[in-house]
Amino acid sequence: MVWKMKSENRDMRKKEKHGVPYFVFRNLEDTKLVRHGFSTRLGGVSKGHLAEMNLSFTRGDDPECVRENFRRMGAAIGFDPESLVLSQQTHTTNVRLVTEADRGKGYTEPLEYTDVDGMITNVPGLMLATFYADCVPLFFVDPIHHAVGLSHSGWKGTAGRMGAVTIERMKEAFGTEPEHLRAAIGPSICQDCYEVSEDVALIFKKEFRAHADERLLYRKPDHKYQLNLWRANEIVLLEAGIRPEHLAMPGICTCCNPDLLFSHRASGGRRGNMGAFLGLCEA
Repeated sequence: MVWKMKSENRDMRKKEKHGVPYFVFRNLEDTKLVRHGFSTRLGGVSKGHLAEMNLSFTRGDDPECVRENFRRMGAAIGFDPESLVLSQQTHTTNVRLVTEADRGKGYTEPLEYTDVDGMITNVPGLMLATFYADCVPLFFVDPIHHAVGLSHSGWKGTAGRMGAVTIERMKEAFGTEPEHLRAAIGPSICQDCYEVSEDVALIFKKEFRAHADERLLYRKPDHKYQLNLWRANEIVLLEAGIRPEHLAMPGICTCCNPDLLFSHRASGGRRGNMGAFLGLCEA
Protein backbone atom coordinates (compact mmCIF):
# COMPACT_ATOMS: atom_id res chain seq x y z
CA MET A 1 0.00 0.00 0.00
CA VAL A 2 1.76 3.15 -1.25
CA TRP A 3 0.21 6.51 -0.43
CA LYS A 4 0.92 9.54 -2.58
CA MET A 5 1.52 12.37 -0.12
CA LYS A 6 1.41 16.04 -1.08
CA SER A 7 3.85 16.90 1.68
CA GLU A 8 5.49 15.39 4.71
CA ASN A 9 2.79 15.43 7.35
CA ARG A 10 3.32 14.97 11.05
CA ASP A 11 -0.18 16.18 11.96
CA MET A 12 -1.92 13.04 10.73
CA ARG A 13 -1.05 9.35 11.00
CA LYS A 14 -2.50 6.09 9.73
CA LYS A 15 -3.64 3.40 12.13
CA GLU A 16 -5.01 -0.07 11.48
CA LYS A 17 -7.03 -2.45 13.62
CA HIS A 18 -8.74 -5.71 12.65
CA GLY A 19 -7.60 -5.12 9.07
CA VAL A 20 -9.31 -1.71 8.87
CA PRO A 21 -7.01 1.26 8.16
CA TYR A 22 -7.99 4.80 9.10
CA PHE A 23 -6.42 8.19 9.75
CA VAL A 24 -6.23 10.11 13.03
CA PHE A 25 -4.88 13.52 14.01
CA ARG A 26 -2.26 13.83 16.71
CA ASN A 27 -3.63 17.08 18.14
CA LEU A 28 -7.08 15.53 18.63
CA GLU A 29 -5.63 12.37 20.15
CA ASP A 30 -3.55 14.46 22.54
CA THR A 31 -6.70 15.87 24.18
CA LYS A 32 -7.50 12.33 25.42
CA LEU A 33 -11.16 13.35 25.27
CA VAL A 34 -12.31 11.88 21.96
CA ARG A 35 -12.42 8.91 19.66
CA HIS A 36 -12.08 9.90 16.04
CA GLY A 37 -10.96 8.77 12.63
CA PHE A 38 -11.26 9.13 8.88
CA SER A 39 -11.85 5.96 6.86
CA THR A 40 -10.21 4.80 3.64
CA ARG A 41 -11.83 2.64 0.97
CA LEU A 42 -10.07 -0.45 2.39
CA GLY A 43 -11.12 -3.05 4.94
CA GLY A 44 -14.82 -3.36 4.10
CA VAL A 45 -17.14 -5.78 2.30
CA SER A 46 -18.70 -3.69 -0.48
CA LYS A 47 -18.08 -4.78 -4.08
CA GLY A 48 -17.31 -3.30 -7.50
CA HIS A 49 -16.86 0.44 -7.74
CA LEU A 50 -18.05 0.68 -4.11
CA ALA A 51 -15.27 -1.58 -2.85
CA GLU A 52 -14.53 -1.94 -0.14
CA MET A 53 -15.43 0.42 2.73
CA ASN A 54 -18.45 2.28 1.33
CA LEU A 55 -20.27 4.08 4.15
CA SER A 56 -23.22 5.46 2.20
CA PHE A 57 -26.73 4.05 2.07
CA THR A 58 -27.50 6.22 -0.99
CA ARG A 59 -24.93 5.01 -3.56
CA GLY A 60 -26.75 1.82 -4.59
CA ASP A 61 -24.94 -0.52 -2.19
CA ASP A 62 -26.47 -3.47 -0.35
CA PRO A 63 -27.61 -1.92 2.96
CA GLU A 64 -26.27 -4.91 4.90
CA CYS A 65 -22.83 -4.36 3.39
CA VAL A 66 -22.96 -0.74 4.53
CA ARG A 67 -24.01 -1.81 8.03
CA GLU A 68 -21.16 -4.31 8.19
CA ASN A 69 -18.77 -1.58 7.10
CA PHE A 70 -20.01 0.65 9.93
CA ARG A 71 -19.58 -2.24 12.36
CA ARG A 72 -16.00 -2.70 11.18
CA MET A 73 -15.24 1.01 11.54
CA GLY A 74 -16.72 0.92 15.04
CA ALA A 75 -14.56 -2.03 16.02
CA ALA A 76 -11.46 -0.29 14.66
CA ILE A 77 -11.99 3.19 16.11
CA GLY A 78 -13.79 2.05 19.25
CA PHE A 79 -17.48 2.95 19.10
CA ASP A 80 -20.82 1.17 19.14
CA PRO A 81 -22.52 1.68 15.74
CA GLU A 82 -25.81 2.20 17.58
CA SER A 83 -24.30 5.41 18.99
CA LEU A 84 -23.91 6.91 15.52
CA VAL A 85 -25.58 10.13 14.42
CA LEU A 86 -25.33 10.62 10.66
CA SER A 87 -25.41 13.86 8.69
CA GLN A 88 -27.70 14.52 5.73
CA GLN A 89 -25.44 16.60 3.52
CA THR A 90 -26.64 18.94 0.78
CA HIS A 91 -23.74 21.45 0.61
CA THR A 92 -25.29 23.88 3.09
CA THR A 93 -23.77 25.63 6.09
CA ASN A 94 -26.45 24.24 8.43
CA VAL A 95 -25.11 22.91 11.74
CA ARG A 96 -27.25 20.72 14.02
CA LEU A 97 -26.96 20.59 17.80
CA VAL A 98 -27.00 16.84 18.49
CA THR A 99 -28.50 15.54 21.73
CA GLU A 100 -29.09 12.13 23.29
CA ALA A 101 -32.45 12.03 21.46
CA ASP A 102 -30.51 11.79 18.17
CA ARG A 103 -28.67 8.58 19.07
CA GLY A 104 -28.78 6.11 16.18
CA LYS A 105 -30.30 8.48 13.63
CA GLY A 106 -29.39 7.45 10.12
CA TYR A 107 -28.24 4.02 11.32
CA THR A 108 -30.75 2.38 13.68
CA GLU A 109 -33.34 5.14 13.44
CA PRO A 110 -34.62 7.10 10.42
CA LEU A 111 -33.31 10.60 9.86
CA GLU A 112 -35.82 13.25 10.94
CA TYR A 113 -33.80 16.11 9.47
CA THR A 114 -32.46 17.20 6.11
CA ASP A 115 -29.85 19.68 4.92
CA VAL A 116 -27.40 19.06 7.77
CA ASP A 117 -23.74 19.42 6.78
CA GLY A 118 -22.37 19.98 10.27
CA MET A 119 -23.05 18.65 13.76
CA ILE A 120 -21.98 19.65 17.26
CA THR A 121 -22.50 17.91 20.61
CA ASN A 122 -21.36 17.77 24.22
CA VAL A 123 -22.95 14.37 24.91
CA PRO A 124 -20.34 11.69 25.72
CA GLY A 125 -20.81 8.42 23.88
CA LEU A 126 -22.44 9.80 20.74
CA MET A 127 -20.44 9.36 17.53
CA LEU A 128 -20.94 12.03 14.88
CA ALA A 129 -20.40 10.91 11.28
CA THR A 130 -20.10 12.91 8.05
CA PHE A 131 -19.26 11.64 4.57
CA TYR A 132 -16.77 12.40 1.78
CA ALA A 133 -15.34 11.64 -1.63
CA ASP A 134 -13.24 14.82 -2.27
CA CYS A 135 -14.92 17.47 -0.09
CA VAL A 136 -13.24 18.71 3.07
CA PRO A 137 -13.85 17.23 6.55
CA LEU A 138 -13.48 19.68 9.46
CA PHE A 139 -12.92 18.36 13.00
CA PHE A 140 -13.25 20.47 16.18
CA VAL A 141 -12.55 19.56 19.82
CA ASP A 142 -13.13 21.96 22.72
CA PRO A 143 -10.98 20.64 25.60
CA ILE A 144 -12.31 23.26 28.03
CA HIS A 145 -16.06 22.70 27.65
CA HIS A 146 -15.78 19.06 26.49
CA ALA A 147 -17.61 19.51 23.20
CA VAL A 148 -16.98 18.52 19.59
CA GLY A 149 -17.98 19.55 16.09
CA LEU A 150 -17.73 17.81 12.73
CA SER A 151 -18.54 19.51 9.43
CA HIS A 152 -18.56 18.83 5.69
CA SER A 153 -17.17 21.67 3.57
CA GLY A 154 -17.25 21.39 -0.23
CA TRP A 155 -16.64 24.44 -2.35
CA LYS A 156 -20.05 25.87 -1.53
CA GLY A 157 -19.59 25.28 2.19
CA THR A 158 -16.07 26.69 2.07
CA ALA A 159 -17.24 29.84 0.27
CA GLY A 160 -19.92 30.09 2.96
CA ARG A 161 -17.24 29.70 5.67
CA MET A 162 -18.64 26.49 7.12
CA GLY A 163 -15.75 26.24 9.58
CA ALA A 164 -16.50 29.66 11.04
CA VAL A 165 -20.22 28.85 11.20
CA THR A 166 -19.47 25.65 13.13
CA ILE A 167 -17.24 27.51 15.60
CA GLU A 168 -19.92 30.15 16.15
CA ARG A 169 -22.56 27.46 16.79
CA MET A 170 -20.22 25.82 19.34
CA LYS A 171 -19.74 29.19 21.02
CA GLU A 172 -23.51 29.73 21.22
CA ALA A 173 -24.23 26.21 22.50
CA PHE A 174 -21.27 25.52 24.79
CA GLY A 175 -19.39 28.76 25.39
CA THR A 176 -16.51 27.61 23.18
CA GLU A 177 -13.68 30.08 22.61
CA PRO A 178 -11.90 29.60 19.26
CA GLU A 179 -8.42 29.99 20.73
CA HIS A 180 -8.98 26.89 22.87
CA LEU A 181 -10.20 24.67 20.02
CA ARG A 182 -8.14 21.89 18.51
CA ALA A 183 -9.07 21.60 14.84
CA ALA A 184 -8.15 19.48 11.83
CA ILE A 185 -8.71 19.59 8.08
CA GLY A 186 -9.14 16.04 6.82
CA PRO A 187 -8.14 14.19 3.63
CA SER A 188 -9.74 15.78 0.57
CA ILE A 189 -8.95 16.95 -2.94
CA CYS A 190 -5.75 18.97 -3.46
CA GLN A 191 -5.25 22.09 -5.57
CA ASP A 192 -3.45 20.21 -8.35
CA CYS A 193 -6.51 18.00 -8.85
CA TYR A 194 -9.30 20.51 -8.29
CA GLU A 195 -10.16 22.37 -11.47
CA VAL A 196 -13.06 24.83 -11.25
CA SER A 197 -14.85 27.10 -13.68
CA GLU A 198 -14.55 30.87 -13.77
CA ASP A 199 -17.87 31.43 -11.99
CA VAL A 200 -16.65 29.43 -8.97
CA ALA A 201 -13.27 31.17 -9.11
CA LEU A 202 -14.95 34.58 -9.00
CA ILE A 203 -16.86 33.59 -5.85
CA PHE A 204 -13.59 32.72 -4.11
CA LYS A 205 -11.83 35.84 -5.37
CA LYS A 206 -14.60 37.91 -3.81
CA GLU A 207 -14.90 35.99 -0.54
CA PHE A 208 -11.13 35.67 -0.03
CA ARG A 209 -10.12 38.99 -1.56
CA ALA A 210 -7.24 39.54 0.87
CA HIS A 211 -5.78 36.09 0.09
CA ALA A 212 -6.41 35.74 -3.66
CA ASP A 213 -2.90 34.64 -4.62
CA GLU A 214 -1.71 31.47 -6.37
CA ARG A 215 -1.63 29.53 -3.11
CA LEU A 216 -5.43 29.81 -3.12
CA LEU A 217 -6.31 30.02 -6.81
CA TYR A 218 -4.55 30.27 -10.14
CA ARG A 219 -5.75 30.62 -13.70
CA LYS A 220 -4.65 28.31 -16.52
CA PRO A 221 -4.33 29.12 -20.25
CA ASP A 222 -7.68 27.42 -20.95
CA HIS A 223 -9.38 29.95 -18.61
CA LYS A 224 -10.08 27.29 -15.99
CA TYR A 225 -8.74 27.59 -12.45
CA GLN A 226 -7.12 25.37 -9.85
CA LEU A 227 -8.64 25.94 -6.40
CA ASN A 228 -6.98 25.10 -3.09
CA LEU A 229 -9.73 24.10 -0.64
CA TRP A 230 -7.12 23.23 2.02
CA ARG A 231 -5.78 26.78 1.95
CA ALA A 232 -9.28 28.30 1.84
CA ASN A 233 -10.39 26.35 4.90
CA GLU A 234 -7.14 27.17 6.69
CA ILE A 235 -7.87 30.87 6.11
CA VAL A 236 -11.43 30.46 7.36
CA LEU A 237 -10.35 28.72 10.57
CA LEU A 238 -7.47 31.07 11.36
CA GLU A 239 -9.64 34.14 10.75
CA ALA A 240 -12.28 32.60 13.03
CA GLY A 241 -9.72 32.53 15.86
CA ILE A 242 -8.12 29.06 15.72
CA ARG A 243 -4.47 29.27 16.74
CA PRO A 244 -2.07 28.04 14.03
CA GLU A 245 -0.42 25.62 16.46
CA HIS A 246 -3.85 24.08 17.18
CA LEU A 247 -4.69 23.41 13.51
CA ALA A 248 -3.75 20.13 11.79
CA MET A 249 -3.54 19.90 7.99
CA PRO A 250 -4.18 16.83 5.78
CA GLY A 251 -1.26 16.42 3.37
CA ILE A 252 -3.05 13.62 1.49
CA CYS A 253 -5.32 14.04 -1.52
CA THR A 254 -8.32 11.83 -2.23
CA CYS A 255 -8.02 12.29 -6.00
CA CYS A 256 -4.30 11.41 -6.03
CA ASN A 257 -5.06 8.10 -4.26
CA PRO A 258 -8.15 6.68 -6.01
CA ASP A 259 -7.26 3.05 -5.22
CA LEU A 260 -7.08 3.85 -1.50
CA LEU A 261 -9.61 6.67 -1.07
CA PHE A 262 -12.93 7.40 -2.76
CA SER A 263 -12.76 10.36 -5.14
CA HIS A 264 -15.68 11.79 -7.09
CA ARG A 265 -13.33 13.51 -9.55
CA ALA A 266 -11.08 10.53 -10.14
CA SER A 267 -13.98 8.07 -10.60
CA GLY A 268 -16.28 10.25 -12.68
CA GLY A 269 -18.88 9.89 -9.94
CA ARG A 270 -18.83 6.07 -9.70
CA ARG A 271 -17.75 5.73 -6.09
CA GLY A 272 -18.71 5.15 -2.50
CA ASN A 273 -18.30 7.48 0.46
CA MET A 274 -15.72 7.58 3.21
CA GLY A 275 -16.60 8.67 6.72
CA ALA A 276 -15.26 11.10 9.28
CA PHE A 277 -16.04 10.11 12.87
CA LEU A 278 -15.78 12.16 16.06
CA GLY A 279 -17.22 11.64 19.52
CA LEU A 280 -16.51 12.38 23.17
CA CYS A 281 -15.31 9.45 25.22
CA GLU A 282 -17.58 8.28 28.01
CA ALA A 283 -16.17 8.65 31.51
